[in-house]
Amino acid sequence: MLSGLLPAGLARDMAIAVAGLALLLALPMAFPAPALRDFLIYFFAYGLLAMSLNLLVGLTGLVSFGHAAYFATGAYAFGILMQTGRVSIPLAMLAAVGGTALVALVIGAICVRLKEIYFSFITLAFQMFIHSVIVTWVSLTGGDQGLRGGIPRPPILGLDLNDARVLYGACAVVFVLCILAMRQVSQSPFGYTLRMIRDNPARANFLGVDVTAMKLGIFVFASAMASVGGLILALFVSGAYPEFAFWTTSGEAIFMIMLGGTTIFLGPLVGTLLLQTLNHFVTIYTEHHGLVLGTVILVIVLGLRRGLADVLYDWLQGRRTRRAAAAEAAGPAAESTEPARLPDAAFVKSRIV
Repeated sequence: MLSGLLPAGLARDMAIAVAGLALLLALPMAFPAPALRDFLIYFFAYGLLAMSLNLLVGLTGLVSFGHAAYFATGAYAFGILMQTGRVSIPLAMLAAVGGTALVALVIGAICVRLKEIYFSFITLAFQMFIHSVIVTWVSLTGGDQGLRGGIPRPPILGLDLNDARVLYGACAVVFVLCILAMRQVSQSPFGYTLRMIRDNPARANFLGVDVTAMKLGIFVFASAMASVGGLILALFVSGAYPEFAFWTTSGEAIFMIMLGGTTIFLGPLVGTLLLQTLNHFVTIYTEHHGLVLGTVILVIVLGLRRGLADVLYDWLQGRRTRRAAAAEAAGPAAESTEPARLPDAAFVKSRIV
């Protein structure tokens, strides 16, 4: 039904999204341990941070060192609105995402005019500025202690988000919808224009593309998606903390992209899963988690020189190419051996006559 009403690509992506959501909802049923639900919610939050950053890094060629600023902005805006007790969760989410997009519009209008390393460092400078505002505006943000007092979770459509299973399901739905939205942006004409800007900005400008406006558009969209990850984490931990906006959080997002890869759309999620798993188990079994994580990252970056998803994709493509080449080579060989078959009776008779 959907394939007849929607474009083929969108119908396929929606089918994959529904299947992925069903899998995420089934996992806690198969493995009911609360630790798994908690781990997956962290995966949703940081996965959106990494995926949104890859819209800048992998899709557009803009390496941002300060992307976590919008992750934190979404978390704090959502938490502050909810603590007023005057807004519902959906309205607070929309306001937080919209407010973050507005902040990103102002900052991005300055950043996207710079290139390469200058762009990277000015995004880091703005992140440090936002982190300083969070730490010093104690009356609003709680300063070093973070946004305390808890975040209320009023029912939504009769669903009690104070139930851990319901909260997990709501976070999974939001996560899948955001991934689907980012997928449509990356596969749209807008996304392919960004690829052209990444590969050859001079040619894109020659063809009449407003390069600055396009970069600003994806900067704002990516920041809005990062803010959704922040508000998911704020809703889960019932608070927001300055660490959300610290430079190390942006560094983790870059590590996730490096571990997973930038070529494959879902590559950053592979990196997120790997990094979060390492963080979880390494901190349990050793105090030297920084040494272990650094070693793993060095091995992957220096050894593979690409993300794990990129390596796996290239291996599958190479295997498929080899199979196609083998089948093509076998075809002419089969044709050349065909005359060597034993002649049938009609052929023999014609030759005798």
